Amino acid sequence: MVNRKLFGVFLVCFLISFTSCKDEESPVENKKPNIVFILADDLGAHDLSYAGSTYYETPNIDAIAKEGVSFVQGYAAAQVCSPSRASIMLGQSTARHGITDWIGAATGKKWGDERNTKVLPPEYERALKEEDITIAEALKAEGYKTFFAGKWHLGDEPYSPENNGFDINKGGWEVGSPKGGYYAPWDNPKLDYKHEGESLTKRLGQETADFITDNKDKPFFAFLSFYAVHGPIETTEDKWRKYRNKAEEMGIKSTGYKMERILPIRTVQDNPIYAGLIETMDEAVGIVMQRLKELGLDDNTIVVFTSDNGGVASGDAFSTTNYPLRGGKGYQWEGGIREPYLIKAPMFKNTPKVVDYPVSGIDFYPTLLEFAGVDIPKNHLLEGVSLVPLLKGETLAERPLFWHYPHYGNQGGEPVSIIRKGDWKLIHYYEDGRDELYNLKQDLDEKENVLGKRPQLAQELKKELTDYLTQTGAKRPEVNVDYDGIKAAELQKKRKTEMLQNLEKQRKEFLKSDFEPNKNWFDSKTTKD
Repeated sequence: MVNRKLFGVFLVCFLISFTSCKDEESPVENKKPNIVFILADDLGAHDLSYAGSTYYETPNIDAIAKEGVSFVQGYAAAQVCSPSRASIMLGQSTARHGITDWIGAATGKKWGDERNTKVLPPEYERALKEEDITIAEALKAEGYKTFFAGKWHLGDEPYSPENNGFDINKGGWEVGSPKGGYYAPWDNPKLDYKHEGESLTKRLGQETADFITDNKDKPFFAFLSFYAVHGPIETTEDKWRKYRNKAEEMGIKSTGYKMERILPIRTVQDNPIYAGLIETMDEAVGIVMQRLKELGLDDNTIVVFTSDNGGVASGDAFSTTNYPLRGGKGYQWEGGIREPYLIKAPMFKNTPKVVDYPVSGIDFYPTLLEFAGVDIPKNHLLEGVSLVPLLKGETLAERPLFWHYPHYGNQGGEPVSIIRKGDWKLIHYYEDGRDELYNLKQDLDEKENVLGKRPQLAQELKKELTDYLTQTGAKRPEVNVDYDGIKAAELQKKRKTEMLQNLEKQRKEFLKSDFEPNKNWFDSKTTKD
């Protein structure tokens, strides 16, 4: 006869053991997904090897594309940085949140006196509004540990990352470029360097990886916001030589620029300094992705990779070409607003490799909150849509996308508002009130303005755009009564001659076998005198 007391003890132990096993497994099964958001600065849609570049090498970012979903009609919400970044943080268009230019840009008469333009750009918000709820604040309220590293450029104190939902901030402050350069000694009150010659880009990747290690047992939201590949364009001598030799092997073209509407624009990818800067950023991405794998977190971590605006093809450092897209950073054409747009969600099986649906930076907010099982905050007006259905292979209804940039880009872009709906894109220009209409399916490089062929469609799109701008209270430019047309024509003539010639000369200097920017290569190596 079985001893009932012993049997009872055995049964209790068995049940405790079984329950313990289930309890140990259930947190893994039910744990909210971690989120790593990687944002490049000024990286063009075709600045990555997976996206068609035969010059730049980006194996770590390519791996995200291979393992995740590539949205081939991915857009930034603006053609310059601060507005685009605000839209990611808030899930709203620039007309809605009011940050319509990079923070620090001049407006009104001050701009007109300095630049002699036909219209005067309006004032804009200089920081995220205190009442707005950022994606970090929404996730933090639901138990996520939040982290920010790198470029902020969304307001000075008290509008820092720490006051917008991020528990930890490494290197995010008011400036939009790496003050002091990419190699230590740099100047950043939120991130000191460890040794001279240290790479800022790799340091940001390392800080992000270390945060992941420290918080591996709880849900986290890590926002890695590179200063790269914004100017100044800098790299090491080894990387410059690698890409200088590669350009020679591929065949250096006799010319690398042509005139766009206002400024010269780069037509080839053969800048070895820029290529080295891209590779360093890719290596920093690799540091983060490798840490996720080492810790066994990659199967429960959503990874996003994107950029804040198009590659710099004109103005600034004239770094790259976005061909076959027209224009680049600051421009109203596709080269200014189309981006790498990758989402890796390993918890979803059989996701499509490519999605051909127009998406925007405003869509990350609702998408990531749905992944995290977090409700949209009450009283927060959201304009983006969740892309989770697309990741499941489902469809979304057609909707309009809007851009409002009533400013002049330093790169040659003009004050405009834009609507994209279906295959059609209408651009409204504030200098003279004209419009351009493009069929992006048939004319991706925006060569043929078909406004005269489709007047009814143009009128409908224009009305929808105008109604939206009115609804959001969007600010428009004013006429510059002091505009000097003769002076402007003289400047334009110089751009077509002197500037074009100087750019070609500089391009060839970068590709000379004995090129040397200075003795320590942008501070990337220390010298002993």
